[in-house]
Amino acid sequence: MVERITPDDARIQWRNGVLNGKNYEYIFAEPRDSKIVNTIILVHGWPDLAFGWRYQIHFLLSLGFRVIAPNMMGYGATDAPDCLEFYTFKRACDDLATLASQLDLTSFVLAGHDWGGAVVYRFALRYPKLVSKLVVICTPFMISREKYTPLTKLPNFKYMLQLAGTEVENFIVGEVKLKQFFSGIFGGTTPEGEALFSPYHGIFLDRLETIGPPLLLSESELDFYVKSYLRNGIRGTLNWYRTDKLNFDEQESVFSVIDKPLFDMPVLFISCSSDGAVPPSLSKGMDIWFRNLTRKEINTGHWAMVENSEVVNQCMREFLK
Repeated sequence: MVERITPDDARIQWRNGVLNGKNYEYIFAEPRDSKIVNTIILVHGWPDLAFGWRYQIHFLLSLGFRVIAPNMMGYGATDAPDCLEFYTFKRACDDLATLASQLDLTSFVLAGHDWGGAVVYRFALRYPKLVSKLVVICTPFMISREKYTPLTKLPNFKYMLQLAGTEVENFIVGEVKLKQFFSGIFGGTTPEGEALFSPYHGIFLDRLETIGPPLLLSESELDFYVKSYLRNGIRGTLNWYRTDKLNFDEQESVFSVIDKPLFDMPVLFISCSSDGAVPPSLSKGMDIWFRNLTRKEINTGHWAMVENSEVVNQCMREFLK
């Protein structure tokens, strides 16, 4: 059984740092009984937290890694400004690079899940000398579109339109609804077995009140997620879905010269066979952009780090050794 950390675990520290003018909260942990072999930075997605890596942190410490897991912009005790420019991939990459500089890190492993996967791909392109290895869970690498295409014309990403709007942020307010929301996001269903989320629709807000307990969170973990989101609400986290055009405009410098492959460092991509939001089929054809790509597909849904933590950790162990 995989050992997980708790929010008040003595093996971790909750730290704060000012990165390019904004406060970030992050988990910091170092192995106590072994030499530090490297550092790994873990980047979460939506609607997760740094705590979403709880099944990996102790495991990585046991391998001799220093572990850093930030709450990204809009999450937890990290600042949640209204301005969308703070939520772009470029801003996230620059903030992570500043964090690395403050911690005197000149080379490290970078891992990401969901939105975090999209961030770490771009970080590896913007700051390749800092990244010794790259690990991405669920998120395929998608090359930039030559011409901007709005989300309204991409039916597979219909849920993003809902999240980019105001419906969800206006509805999911307060402790009760946040608890219902996270229960559904992490595996809870209605008495009829209906899920809260569908990639072809988004959040079924009319199902919130009948959602049962989460399958992937303990009661104390659920309380921690709710408490973390009560601080700033859900709006800041949804701003990540409102930056599509900004990200397109900013990525020109990264992809101005497309020279295959784009990634020289070793990369591990873990796809999840039952992930409805980002199915493995979306990764078809991405291999050409990598000089040294290791692919793994595991039998799990979107929340692979929790649902199938043992297999995820084993994949990481083999890749990081």
